Amino acid sequence: MLTYSMEDRGGLTLYEYLYRCIRGDILSGALAVGERLPSKRTLAEHLGVSVITVEGAYQQLEAEGYVHTRPRSGFFVARVERSLPARQPPTDIQFRPEPEWKLDLKTNRVDAARFPLSTWARLTRQVLAEEGPALLSPLPHQGLPSLRRAICGDLRDYRGLSASSEQIVIGAGAEYLYLLLAQLLGRNTVLAVEDPGYPKIRQVYEKSGVRCISLPLDGEGMNLDALRASGASAVHLSPSHQYPTGLVTPIRRRQELLRWAEETGGVIIEDDYDSELRFTGRPIPPLQSIDGGGRVAYLNTFSQTIAPSMRVGFLVLPSRLLEQYRRELDFYACTVPATEQFVLSRFLEYGYYEQHLARMRTEYRLRRAAVLEAFRRSAFAKRVHIAEQGAGLHFLMRLDTAHSDGEIDAKAREKGVRLGFLSQYTRRREEALSHTLVVNYAGLEEDRLPEAVELLTEIFAE
Repeated sequence: MLTYSMEDRGGLTLYEYLYRCIRGDILSGALAVGERLPSKRTLAEHLGVSVITVEGAYQQLEAEGYVHTRPRSGFFVARVERSLPARQPPTDIQFRPEPEWKLDLKTNRVDAARFPLSTWARLTRQVLAEEGPALLSPLPHQGLPSLRRAICGDLRDYRGLSASSEQIVIGAGAEYLYLLLAQLLGRNTVLAVEDPGYPKIRQVYEKSGVRCISLPLDGEGMNLDALRASGASAVHLSPSHQYPTGLVTPIRRRQELLRWAEETGGVIIEDDYDSELRFTGRPIPPLQSIDGGGRVAYLNTFSQTIAPSMRVGFLVLPSRLLEQYRRELDFYACTVPATEQFVLSRFLEYGYYEQHLARMRTEYRLRRAAVLEAFRRSAFAKRVHIAEQGAGLHFLMRLDTAHSDGEIDAKAREKGVRLGFLSQYTRRREEALSHTLVVNYAGLEEDRLPEAVELLTEIFAE
């Protein structure tokens, strides 16, 4: 007779504990294949539990295949492999916490304290109260229509880009949109990427099977002679504010890029990285706004303007690519939660987004000026040359030193400082790209500037 101490079950229900006990005996071989289990009533009386408890345990064992029934004969142990000894969690895998830096000038971050959380919370409450059924319904594959319309309005009013909401595809951040574009382009595509450039762009495309070639930049952006000689059929670039160099591609080079695309049948992916954060004049109009041949796919996100955790990005596809997307990729469900899309659409539609951007431009313009002034007044001022375009959340700072980037980096880490170098964004080994820091200043508040300057002075000291 099966005997178990039902008082030792911990927080388990009676039937689940009994099920586990019998399952363990089957897997260990204590109950042999074909052995008949006691009747439900007999076992219930023996263990002092209800027949319903035993019935529940038997039914679970039968559902999982540990026992089977024979008509009018009862429950019998099924043939299953005996279990191996329980695997213990590996002890050699240690938790690796993120390092805590005294100063981090490499990570690109925004100042979350400046975001109007109270407004976002109010809009969220409105959406939960007013959009109840819609929040639980399937979303259109390309995203919420109201959000796509709001994005089109913002692009038209502030970026000079006219598009239909039907051209918009909403996705969970830039990386996801890169994956969609890789599938649209296909594995036979040769894709040109900028060098120096953001490494993740190349990594995502190559992991998707797209062949990437790195092309050098000149003073106006991607070099056209190199592009024509490369045999590339598509190009991924950021003409309005390139990362990490900060280059802005002038109109003449933009027209040459469009001419290349029309002559070769190529595709241009315009990654409009942080171009909204321009501190003098209006943002540079997107390349797609002057594209008359439908060769440019425009990509942008809200990661820089709202927060990195806001995993909402969007594509504006030209007609030809839109038709291909609907034909080949329309089976993908939208990857951004409905609540987030409803709230963001209202944030854009009611003008809160543009108000937030205006405040951010003012804040980051002042912060940028304070950082540049502090560096120019520092002890290392005569040994650095700063290159900046009056836009974005980073600038370049070239250091006059005999030490390698690796040596400087090691010295910085010893002092709890994280630095980014231009040489980390290129596949070329050129002296012109060495000794240049990519300074992401957005997280550097004014009251921390004296400490930052002191740490950098120690690191840069020969």
